[in-house]
Amino acid sequence: MEWRSTWRVLLFPVQMFCSIVRAGLLSVLPRSRKDLTQDLVLVTGGGRGIGRHLAKEFARQGCRKVILWGRTEKCLKETAEEISLSGTECHYFVCDVANREEVYKQAKAVREKVGDVTILVNNAAVVHGKSLMDSDDDALLKSQHINTMGQFWTTKAFLPRMLELQRGHVVCINSILSQSPIPGAIDYCTSKASSLAFMESLTLGLLDCPGVGCTTVLPFHTNTEMFQGMRVRFPQLFPPLKPEMVAQNTVDAVRTNKAFLYLPWTMHVLAMLKSFMPQVALEEIHKFSGSYTCMNTFKGRT
Repeated sequence: MEWRSTWRVLLFPVQMFCSIVRAGLLSVLPRSRKDLTQDLVLVTGGGRGIGRHLAKEFARQGCRKVILWGRTEKCLKETAEEISLSGTECHYFVCDVANREEVYKQAKAVREKVGDVTILVNNAAVVHGKSLMDSDDDALLKSQHINTMGQFWTTKAFLPRMLELQRGHVVCINSILSQSPIPGAIDYCTSKASSLAFMESLTLGLLDCPGVGCTTVLPFHTNTEMFQGMRVRFPQLFPPLKPEMVAQNTVDAVRTNKAFLYLPWTMHVLAMLKSFMPQVALEEIHKFSGSYTCMNTFKGRT
């Protein structure tokens, strides 16, 4: 038994090296894309912002049915009508993902009225854009309930059936702020960090589940209504992303079964720098880039 343990310890670095090389090759080599024509996708926060563009992109790339969840019926209805006119069957349900019982109730309604969800996109989020001491307690709780806990309820509602069917995908629209927090949006950064941990754990937990995968998207500042008041110090160097681009890349990541997607790719560098640079150096980078300013002027939801 001892020699087996010793052999495994000696073999581990070789396995790690091979895995890294394999991952590097897969990142540059073209991947096959799975067909979406049999999939039923549900997008939370699907009435506006990135969620709206995601729903339209999934429809454009061939999903059989699209379902929108959100809290504002007017936006949901408008988006659903637009998608339906493009030729894809689309339904909407008013649902607040922060409300556990409402999520389970509407998930049951979706299964009975539309069918089994095979792609779940957790996109719904809110941001208040205030410091800790300026934030209302209820507003802080709301951010955590929608941005983090909502994923627990939606995933618990739809993942079991995906596992039964051996077909499914859970998507999370996260943020680079989950790994590089900024002052003035403490509620959002905290909730997104929790959301990232949730997705990392879920992704690892599904490794041995055939046909079911996860994708976590970590975009830089995206030009949507939700972040209307945010400003970047050097917009020429750090331009905001277009929601259409985020949607296109997200759907492509789902089709290629990519676990983590940084947008733009330079955000990989930021994540790596944080892992080994001293705090003082990170503070200087933050001062130089300015990250986001005018934080007290924005607030939003999806």
